[in-house]
Amino acid sequence: MHGMGIETDEELTKAYKFLEAGSIGQAREILAQAIGYNFDNSEINFAHWCCSYWAGFVQGLPKMDFYEQGDGLIARWKTFKPDYEARKDFQQRTVYALQRGVFSMALKAYEQAKDDSSSSQRADLFRKKGLCHKKLGEYESALSLLSEAYRISPQSAAILAEMADCLALCGEEKNAKVLFREAFFIDAERIEIDFLDSELIGCLIRQVKEKGYTGAVLQEWIPVYGVLYGVFNVKRELRAQEAGRLRQEIFAKENEIKDPSNDSKILVPKLINMYFWLIDHYARSNEGMDKINDCLLQIRVHDEDIYRMYTK
Repeated sequence: MHGMGIETDEELTKAYKFLEAGSIGQAREILAQAIGYNFDNSEINFAHWCCSYWAGFVQGLPKMDFYEQGDGLIARWKTFKPDYEARKDFQQRTVYALQRGVFSMALKAYEQAKDDSSSSQRADLFRKKGLCHKKLGEYESALSLLSEAYRISPQSAAILAEMADCLALCGEEKNAKVLFREAFFIDAERIEIDFLDSELIGCLIRQVKEKGYTGAVLQEWIPVYGVLYGVFNVKRELRAQEAGRLRQEIFAKENEIKDPSNDSKILVPKLINMYFWLIDHYARSNEGMDKINDCLLQIRVHDEDIYRMYTK
């Protein structure tokens, strides 16, 4: 049985080459043979499990149109992540090889998809291509595609968050913070947080998850704690009409929250984040402490703990 270690490494290397190329069936055949004489190797077992998870789905791809193929691969990756993270034999190297394969396939599909439709769909296609490049570690290409998407759709939270993530991955932390703060302000719930990779935002998301928040409520609390933990600390000036619109939105939300049929779990963090923006605006424009104190009072009404953290 000597030399088994070397042989196993060779099999795995071969299997990973196939995985990176998106040839999941071929990778699975090699691994199935390797399990035969090496059934207690956890990396081989994990890699084989990954192949089984994906093989049937990938086989069915040719039946779909290109757009559906790309979307399907990305959606399946999203459900795959918690499944592989839950396994004891989880191997980063395997996931990395598979990630290259899956996002290469998705990118190929999107590159063949027709983008003759509405501008919002065109922006979306650029965003998804950008996401694929980011997942392949090609941050420059990702940023240039995301910039295209942004030109078409400058008010898209999803696009801004992807741009911020790429900037953070490139070490441009200051710009990343501005864009993350903006994205979560525009619409926290539209951001695909499962696909954000930078440590800057990942660390913040983990901290908010630890407080027990999930789903949409989690997403609304991220910008609030982003301010409290000093992550969203690079700010931009609000234009006069933006400040006016923000005051109107706050007024509307305050009324919504008075209605018991509305979900205060989502409204409270939304409101608090709006007040944070308004306070920054007042502090910059020297509009007097009274207005700031009014905002602080409202924050305190909605959440005493957040008020204390913010004012200490």
